[in-house]
Amino acid sequence: MYDIIIIGSGPAGLTAALYARRAEKSVLVIEKETFGGQITHSPRVENYPGFEEISGSELGERLLSQAMAQGAEIEFDTVVGITGEPGAYTVKCESCEKTAKSVIIATGSKHRTLGLSGEECYTGDGISYCAVCDGAFYRDKTVAIIGGGNTALQEANMLADIATKVYVIQNLAFFTGEKNLVSRLDSRDNVEAILSTVVTDIIGGDGFRGIKIKNTESGDTRELYIDGMFVAIGQVPENEPFKNQVNLNGYGYIEAGEDCVPTGAEAGIFVAGDCRTKAIRQVTTATADGAVAALAACRFVDSIK
Repeated sequence: MYDIIIIGSGPAGLTAALYARRAEKSVLVIEKETFGGQITHSPRVENYPGFEEISGSELGERLLSQAMAQGAEIEFDTVVGITGEPGAYTVKCESCEKTAKSVIIATGSKHRTLGLSGEECYTGDGISYCAVCDGAFYRDKTVAIIGGGNTALQEANMLADIATKVYVIQNLAFFTGEKNLVSRLDSRDNVEAILSTVVTDIIGGDGFRGIKIKNTESGDTRELYIDGMFVAIGQVPENEPFKNQVNLNGYGYIEAGEDCVPTGAEAGIFVAGDCRTKAIRQVTTATADGAVAALAACRFVDSIK
């Protein structure tokens, strides 16, 4: 039996592993896809303390190496559920079962994609899902942001301070974000709203060149040549396997505050990173969660010895 099992190996999960191992707890990290999480898709990271610039993949590798150097065990598998009781949890995977006194859920979330051919190919090279992360790379350039909710409108306003031209493309005939955000956009000379419109294809070649769009009311199509596209149509948390252990909100995120204790959970289950309800989802807030969750898990393990 492990002291702590961590589900997910993004910045939150690997930070939790580091803190737990430094507290001399036995730790197993279970990951189903890629070590390092979503940050590995970013070609350049310039807002992580201590590094003027580092690639997301290198940051992920460093986090993994550091956790392993401290003695954390790592396994590839897909977790399908958690059973048991405080101090004796069973983490069920597709190929095996593991037991632990405490569990930290750090599965993160994925940006919802447009599902276009070539979208993955140009991710990080013309297509981004985070204007806060990558907006500075498009200073004095022309960009489009896809979406009409609060996140899209906030990022569009931010991009308008940086880019020469910002197109805001929404599939509905109206924006669903807050009115004050819409008003701010309306006052911008370099912002153009394109409503009732969807992106149908990517214009590529030697690199990302633009997009093809279609008006859903008239059926008219056009090509839009831009330097970058930001997709802000929501995120998809991967919390379905844990719905019987914790409370999920209407969007599928685990309900938890800054203490990383999920509502509805039994003692000894914690959550860290983008998979929980939170206002800001950045790599720094994920690592902070990892530290908080790990220390809480260590205190729980100590309490049952």
